[in-house]
Amino acid sequence: MKSLWNELRPLLGYVAAFSFFINLLFLIPAIFTMQVFDRVLSSQSQETLVVLLGGTLVALAILLVLDYVRNRLQNVLGTMVEERLSPPVVKAIVVKAARSPLGLRSEGVRDIAALRNVFSANGLIALFDAPWVVIYVAVIWAFHPALGLGAAFAAVLMLGLAWLNDRVSRAALEDLQKEGRRASHYVESSLRNAEVLQALGMTERLLERWRGFQNRVAALQTSASRSSGAFGATTKSLRQAIQILMLALGAYLVLTQQASAGIMIATTILLGRAVQPVEQLVGSWRMLIDALSAHRRLAELSKDFEHERERVSLPRPEGRLIAEGVSYRAPGSEKPILINVGLGLAPGEALAIIGASAAGKSTLARLLTGIWAPNTGTVRLDGAEVASWPRAELGPWIGYVPQDVELFDGSVADNIARLGKVDSEAVVAAARRANAHEMILSLAQGYDTPVGEQGAHLSPGQRQRVALARALYGDPRLVVLDEPNSNLDGAGEIALAQALSALRSEGVTTVVVTHRPSLIAHVDKILILEAGRIQQYGPASEVMKALQRQAQAMVGEKAA
Repeated sequence: MKSLWNELRPLLGYVAAFSFFINLLFLIPAIFTMQVFDRVLSSQSQETLVVLLGGTLVALAILLVLDYVRNRLQNVLGTMVEERLSPPVVKAIVVKAARSPLGLRSEGVRDIAALRNVFSANGLIALFDAPWVVIYVAVIWAFHPALGLGAAFAAVLMLGLAWLNDRVSRAALEDLQKEGRRASHYVESSLRNAEVLQALGMTERLLERWRGFQNRVAALQTSASRSSGAFGATTKSLRQAIQILMLALGAYLVLTQQASAGIMIATTILLGRAVQPVEQLVGSWRMLIDALSAHRRLAELSKDFEHERERVSLPRPEGRLIAEGVSYRAPGSEKPILINVGLGLAPGEALAIIGASAAGKSTLARLLTGIWAPNTGTVRLDGAEVASWPRAELGPWIGYVPQDVELFDGSVADNIARLGKVDSEAVVAAARRANAHEMILSLAQGYDTPVGEQGAHLSPGQRQRVALARALYGDPRLVVLDEPNSNLDGAGEIALAQALSALRSEGVTTVVVTHRPSLIAHVDKILILEAGRIQQYGPASEVMKALQRQAQAMVGEKAA
């Protein structure tokens, strides 16, 4: 955020400079009017009128050009905000969403849009024009102190309304934004389970809950709209009333020969210009408040990433994986998911993690890949901590298939290539390593088959096999598979087992979370988790023998 403001500051300076000259030129119509009434009409001089008219037209032409350039600068500012913030904010959202079980949705993207809007709208111009209220009041004061006092009172009254509007509406607007985001998130998350809603007849109950959210949003919106509408209407009415009163005061001064008719008209023009920025501020107040809240959230989001600096690039890892004293607790929860877990794998070794549901298997898989960072303990790949290894550098050396497979909208080849430029040879090689080549060729368009949003055009088993090919793309040295066979048929299981055997022979370190014995036969070590703790860990043959002895002992106890 600091570097962005450093880039924007010069352009904002230009906008301020243009605003200065634009507001200076806005004095011309008032001066022209005053000269026409006080000099041209009294002297009956057509030449003076022509000169004044010509000069005023030139000033208005310059005003037109400056205003156009200022508007273009506003658009440039808005574009810069979007272009500079979008990449780091999206990266930050991905990191936060991956590391937090609760996730972090697209508020950051909407916040960027809110900042861009405020730079591209009248609210920014009103902020730059607001100081000119003092200048316009000073000019009116120079015409006559009584008129100056009236103009100063009008400006203070309008500014007071803007301040009061902020005090009254800020909390309501923030609550409205929060409830609006909550309602939209609820619908978005619920629609991902549309099949369950339809099959179990839950749509009406979903609507009831959604209506509850919407009713709260509607109540807050009604309150905020009533407040902002009242302030907007009051501001407009007061502006009209003030102009009428100032015109009446000017007329009185003319009648008492304390001012000229030109001063009376010029004061009316300048007063309208003086209160216009205040009225714009009142009208743009919600947008400005939204932008201020968005800036605070983006600044908070950027804290974890402002300290990042260029690091020494690490060499290609061999695949030595070590976890020491790893414990993890979900944010906001006091109950630990993993407690003092440790393991070690040499390059090329394969580990199976087994255990009951909610034992912490998927959490351990995420920690081993560095997606999540442990609360205590460390996970190291070739001695480097995976959670702090820059993801752009570590990613090519990692293969990962999550329990809930997600594919991206695009072709099969796009997904296998990890959304990068499709290298046909590398894509086909990855598919062959995953034993998915023949399956992909059987699709309607082969590797060019669109998978649809979230892989909707493929079956769950096909999605898993494409995800395995994506995990094996390139030259990964650590492959972590979380229930990679949960949706596979017999042929898919055989293909997966062959792929695991090939990975071991290639020296790729492999971790697989599974319940099925067909994959356990292809690993070197087994780790059994129970309630977040290691129950057993060691060579596969020894752990299997221990499990058999436990099973026989249990059978003997039941028989007795």
